[in-house]
Parts: sequence; C-alpha cells; structure tokens
Amino acid sequence: MIELLRKAPLLSGLSTEQLERVAGHAVAIHLDEGQWLFRQGDPSRRFYFVERGQLRLFRLSPDGVEKVIEIVSPGQTFAEALMFLKAPRYPVCAAALEPTELIGIEAAAFAAMLRESVDTCFVVMGALSRRLRGLIAEIDNLTLHSATSRVARYLLAQVSADRPEFVLEVPKGVLASRLSIQPETFSRVIRQLTQDGVVAVQGAQVTVRDRAALSDLAGLTDAAELGGKPGDGR
Repeated sequence: MIELLRKAPLLSGLSTEQLERVAGHAVAIHLDEGQWLFRQGDPSRRFYFVERGQLRLFRLSPDGVEKVIEIVSPGQTFAEALMFLKAPRYPVCAAALEPTELIGIEAAAFAAMLRESVDTCFVVMGALSRRLRGLIAEIDNLTLHSATSRVARYLLAQVSADRPEFVLEVPKGVLASRLSIQPETFSRVIRQLTQDGVVAVQGAQVTVRDRAALSDLAGLTDAAELGGKPGDGR
C-alpha cells in the first residue's frame, strides 16, 4: 500500500515512515457501479485516494436536481481539505461511475501527523494550493466561456500531440453536468465538431483531427491556459 499511496500528489512528498503511519490508518474500499460512498451532509471522517475506477462528486438541490462538481479518476485524492475544519461534513455526494477501488484515510490521524511536522504541513499545503489554482481556472472556464469553448477545452485536455484519440468513459449526461451545459447541448456541439471535421467519433472513441481549429474554438492562446482535466485533482 505504501507505493500506491506515494502516487498521490498529496502524499508524494511524505517520507516512507510517514506513509507507513498513513497506511496504518487506511482501509481498502470497493464500490460497485452506482454505489454511494457518502452523502451530502454526512460527517467527514476520511479522505480518499482512488486506485482504479471513477467517481462523480455532486450536489443535490432540494428538488433532487443533480449538479456534478467533479469527476475523480485514478491517482487522485478528494475530501482532504475537510480535515482542517471543526466537525466537518461532506459538502457533496460521492458515487461510483464504474466498479471502483479506493483507499480511505482517517482524517484525524493524518491531521495529528501534520501537527508534528511543520515541513510536512508545507508539503500538504503546497499540494492543496495547486488544487486551488486549478479550481480557479475551472471557475473561469465554466463562467467566462461558451458551451462550445468548454467542450473544446475538455477534448483538448484529454489528448496530446502524439496521442490524438481517447475513449470517452464518462457518461455524456454526467460530463455535460460537469461542464454546466445541458446533455442535448453537449451532443449538438460534438455533432457540429464532427460535421466540421474537427473531431471524429466512433462509439466511445473520440479522435481530434484538427487540433489547431479546436484550440481556436477553445479560445486558447497558450497551451498553459488549458490546465488539467476536469476532476484531475490538481
């Protein structure tokens, strides 16, 4: 479990001894597709590291409307910032999008370890600061850009210059909610991009054919603006 935990950006700066302490307060968790991990308002006693699979973090309105806040993928941690609050409660719901393996880490034990080392605190604060910077970039993306731009930015974040294709593993409805657009709008944008020859879609596989055109639609002037993928736990 030590080497697995070391892959998490939040934990990668910890010593082997510290990781052993973390592992001593950790538990392996399996979720089936659709199974809930916790609900909005539940007491927060653990934060989590995703080994494999995906989860959606979402909020429910009083009338039951779901808004996806983040899609969490392997190698990411989530709910860690809550350990610094008094009597914390999860502000979102979490449910598996597919069979998922996680490690749950006892937040109180981790916080106690941080109190023993200023250096370790700064390591964790650095990881959380990078996450915050990424979230600010996402707020900018979701509030200042059109639906087409948001979809284009998402597609660009999934590919690279030497790997222009990817498999869309997230349900379209979940992804549309994450991008703050309607599912029919997402489908319409993808259809238009396909007709224009910017992307090709075959089943769940998406291929970016014209990266320059997609960058123009995304409104990017610098690759650094792209940031990470939605839910990459920056």
